[in-house]
Amino acid sequence: MNPNLKQSVLVLKGIGEETAENLAEMKIYTIQDLLEYFPYRYEDYRLRDLVDVKHEEKVTLEGKVHSEPSLAYYGRKKSKLMFRMFVGQYLIKVVFFNQPYLKNKIVMNETITITGKWDAHRQTITASEMQSGQNNKTKDFEPVYSLRGKITAKGMRKFIQLAFQQYGDYIEETLPLSLVNKYRLVNRKDALKAMHFPLNQESVKQARRRLVYEEFLQFQLKMQGLRKFEREHSPGLEQNYQETKVNKFIESLPFPLTNAQNRVVNEILTDLKSPLRMNRLLQGDVGSGKTVVAAIGLYASVTAGYQGALMVPTEILAEQHSESLKRLLEPFGIKCELLTSSIKGKRRREILQALADGNVDILIGTHALIQDEVTFHKLGFVITDEQHRFGVEQRRVLREKGENPDVLFMTATPIPRTLAITVFGEMDVSIIDEMPAGRKAIETYWAKPEMLERVLSFVEKELVKGHQAYVICPLIEESDKLDVQNAIDVHTTLSTYFQNRFKVGLMHGRLSSEEKDTVMKLFSGNEVQVLVSTTVVEVGVNVPNATMMVIYDAERFGLSQLHQLRGRVGRGSEQSYCILLADPKTEVGQERMRIMTETNDGFVLSEKDLELRGPGDFFGKKQSGLPEFKLADMVHDYRALETARNDASLMIQSQAFWTSKEYEYLRSQLENTGVLEGEKLD
Repeated sequence: MNPNLKQSVLVLKGIGEETAENLAEMKIYTIQDLLEYFPYRYEDYRLRDLVDVKHEEKVTLEGKVHSEPSLAYYGRKKSKLMFRMFVGQYLIKVVFFNQPYLKNKIVMNETITITGKWDAHRQTITASEMQSGQNNKTKDFEPVYSLRGKITAKGMRKFIQLAFQQYGDYIEETLPLSLVNKYRLVNRKDALKAMHFPLNQESVKQARRRLVYEEFLQFQLKMQGLRKFEREHSPGLEQNYQETKVNKFIESLPFPLTNAQNRVVNEILTDLKSPLRMNRLLQGDVGSGKTVVAAIGLYASVTAGYQGALMVPTEILAEQHSESLKRLLEPFGIKCELLTSSIKGKRRREILQALADGNVDILIGTHALIQDEVTFHKLGFVITDEQHRFGVEQRRVLREKGENPDVLFMTATPIPRTLAITVFGEMDVSIIDEMPAGRKAIETYWAKPEMLERVLSFVEKELVKGHQAYVICPLIEESDKLDVQNAIDVHTTLSTYFQNRFKVGLMHGRLSSEEKDTVMKLFSGNEVQVLVSTTVVEVGVNVPNATMMVIYDAERFGLSQLHQLRGRVGRGSEQSYCILLADPKTEVGQERMRIMTETNDGFVLSEKDLELRGPGDFFGKKQSGLPEFKLADMVHDYRALETARNDASLMIQSQAFWTSKEYEYLRSQLENTGVLEGEKLD
């Protein structure tokens, strides 16, 4: 970037210390910051024919005043000014709120221009701006900036204009010419100019297209650069597993692998054999068969002479995984052990000793696995399930229990592809997007709260057949009291309803881990038939006998969360049902319920959820790890994101990128990633 653009905004005429402080609040310190402070929308002052204007659209109209204005006051200092005007052959009503001084400017039969929101049903425009005479706006499109302090819209436009006049010639092209030509992009200087001083809608569109691509490309180069650096500076284990044994193991499985499982198994096995360390994210919807894939990977690693570890977030999940893996692997002479904080004393010491001696092949457990006392003999493969539930630090500690073991992260939370390639850009991503044969789709219904009686009699029919049901209450705010109260009310209602016929259990945030485990065990063993729960029933908990899921106030949950809850049922061979009790007041809420009843595909739902909620809400603002973009929007510009990712990947691997002058600027953006130092080391 040209050093002239790195100068302080104080070099511009008309910007003094106070203005500079106000601009600093908006994170504008240099000329470059000012040139890249983009408008968040544009006012459209083109005159339009009313036939083309949609209901509630903002529009600028020109016409003749047809009636004397009437002014009415109401409330404290509130006023409403009304009159009629002819626009072409239409007679429309004009309303101004809280601008009483305009009354004297409105003269019968005079031409005026007004801007406001059009109500097609009432043939009324609620106006915000007015000027006498014909439309004399010099620009059809005027940028609107987010402003702070004493900075005015007019002032902001003036500062940016000054920056262009004095420093515009220093704006250099940052993209290689080959890409500019390939995608027919406008050059950088013209793009910046069009964003601030647009001639028309098309010029803004083309400018934005270029700048969004550039922003994504720089971000993806960093991600791909980090990935290259990670791979080249963290040698993995070349695990020469025994193919014949692994194939025999796969053939012994009680069911054939789906095409998706086969594809993912091959990706994992290729990684194990490679001298580079595996760093892979495995996404698979609830019930898609990730555990079997994990078992094959662990078995392969053991045949290569290594140990494996599987870390999961809860004890009950650890126990379930331990049972599954023992059932699959012990007939092949593989020694699996379970380690959780509940296992104490002599038994614990025995397991730890056997592990250190190499007499345990696979260790399954909770974060108990990362305690100092846990020592592996030769750890080669680490799998973390529901990886977003563990902190980066916890995952790192487990990885360091071995000498650069291969690492696989698994999640049943379908992450939209858009987010996966952004947030986990330095990982390889594998997806199981196919369900095992014979799985019955869960039937989902949306019911209004007043239909509760009918819903409960439907639940009872399932219970009579010997099945079980979950009933979920939402977290109303982050208050234990309210949650517990809500769940207790529902628990009381259901206990009374099913009195002497079925047992109703209760799980909420105030129970200790032991109490929660006890409740879950009673439910798993069918000693409790209906489980009322506030906290999300743990992801991965497997009770095949449960065929009924009822979710109270379902509109309070996001689509991905509803899908996770729904996935608690449908785990056996019987038909399962999910009933959403909801009375959403917003269009988004209603849309959510509709989508839930129409699809069981977690990836489709996660994309929809992203569209409805935005990326920040998808992961939760605090731990999203999402990058901040000035202009780009990961959801709406996802095609540009994919293109930029592919281009970045090819660039990082090409010799020209590291040597040619046309990539000089993009290379400079890789500072702070360690990649450039890595290149020098080579």
